[in-house]
Amino acid sequence: MRTIKILGTGCAKCKATEQAVRDAIAKNNIDATVEKVEDIQQIMEYNILSTPAVVVDEIVKIKGKVPSEAEILEALS
Repeated sequence: MRTIKILGTGCAKCKATEQAVRDAIAKNNIDATVEKVEDIQQIMEYNILSTPAVVVDEIVKIKGKVPSEAEILEALS
């Protein structure tokens, strides 16, 4: 099972990214847990400069934008 973290403080793009990730894993029957990380200290531990970010199994895969379904699936592959 994959662990996916959505890093973001709660802005509209962060919420859109979380929904896009949840939709993509549901639509494609991907076995994954999704966790929303809003704590700025935890976000800073990933050394990113712009949110939202998508972290898959502790590796930052997407940052600074709302990803498309194709980008999400590529990050999970």
